[in-house]
Amino acid sequence: MNFRKIAAATLALSLSAFAADAIDNMTLKGNVQTQVTKSIADEDNNFSSGWIRANVGGQYKSENLDGTIMIRMFAPEFGNKNVTDVTTDADGKTKTTKSAQDKILADLYWVNYKWTLNENNLLNLKIGRWKTDWSQSTNFGTYVDKDLTKRGLWMRDYSHNAVELGWKHGLNQLNAMVAAKNGTANQGYVRIEDDMKFTFPLEVKVAYRSNAIDVVQNTAYLTHRMAAYASYEFLPILRGYGEYACIYTQDDNIDTKAPNYIAPESKYFQPGIYYQPFYLGLDLAPNAGIMNTLMSHLMVEWEFIHKRDNLYAVTEHTYDDWAWTVAWVKSIGKSKLQFSVYSENEMSDVGLAFRLTTTIK
Repeated sequence: MNFRKIAAATLALSLSAFAADAIDNMTLKGNVQTQVTKSIADEDNNFSSGWIRANVGGQYKSENLDGTIMIRMFAPEFGNKNVTDVTTDADGKTKTTKSAQDKILADLYWVNYKWTLNENNLLNLKIGRWKTDWSQSTNFGTYVDKDLTKRGLWMRDYSHNAVELGWKHGLNQLNAMVAAKNGTANQGYVRIEDDMKFTFPLEVKVAYRSNAIDVVQNTAYLTHRMAAYASYEFLPILRGYGEYACIYTQDDNIDTKAPNYIAPESKYFQPGIYYQPFYLGLDLAPNAGIMNTLMSHLMVEWEFIHKRDNLYAVTEHTYDDWAWTVAWVKSIGKSKLQFSVYSENEMSDVGLAFRLTTTIK
């Protein structure tokens, strides 16, 4: 019996040992997403950017354990870097060719252990890689994790390789995370988030993040990021929401020439400088009538970052402090259509974006 047969038999026995429980709790998940964007100022291309991707994986849920593994796949044409191949012929001449490759990403993988202390108190321990995007905005927010020089679209991929301890008390969920940015955990950060829901239609979140792991073994500036998010439902079909943040890098006298010096995570994290971004939004979600037929959501958002120009190393462009987005969303069966009109560098620079997500399972 060769190794493959032994491995197959071992796997079969392992699966049968928990098959009854796994069948009840394991769910296959998958979708196909298509997105294109078009800048009105871009006259050289049909689209300014575009891709088609697939997301596939599984989710496990039980009373004491949750887990998710998701793989993200792109075809060679969508954003992959060229791979250079060098060959030598019989005469010793070298030939260089470039080819694009499929890209498969380990997008999400985490386990979450859960313990029930009593009716109102639950503890959990989460280990792995996951995302945070708690602003619920179509284009802005999650400033506690976000690079302010980039605007997101629908879902921001703020990923963390981390260990997180959580405590749920009633409607309140408190999470404390330690995240690593390299394999030796010499670089990283701490992140604390508190999600407060209320019996009336109000939700408030506050979060803090700092690169506290960086300074343990290295010479680095310490940056503090604090953010607060609120959402309030004025009517069953109308919700207001917004976020405010304060980002500050300590003005410490450190040696930037030291061999263990780590540069700030972003170039605009300059010592002694504050950034205080915020955005406000309204979400119209009709639940009946002709409006419900036409749309699931209509969202309008405004963002303000004082002296946005200072965020960028490139100076030949001008950037307005204000930015705006209008987004239309319609769910049809297992598909969701999302269309946005938004400002780019300046408020008068208009961009368009469309995304179609179809859930397979």
